[in-house]
Amino acid sequence: MNSEKRIIYKSSDGSVRIIVPADNIDMTVEEIAQKDVPTSRPYKIVNVSEISADRTFRNAWDIDEAELTDGVGN
Repeated sequence: MNSEKRIIYKSSDGSVRIIVPADNIDMTVEEIAQKDVPTSRPYKIVNVSEISADRTFRNAWDIDEAELTDGVGN
């Protein structure tokens, strides 16, 4: 199911962005990432359990771009 996954990438200003895919779409998570991640931005697809449920400091979240290895936005 798509809703069990999250797509992570960094925006041009360096902030972490997370895309929450829907289940009621006829696309795979990989297809959604290719479509929705901005052009040339690397991304990573992770399980929802890998994202912190505590959103208190979400503006301070960071990820090493070396970990964004699943693809690049079109």
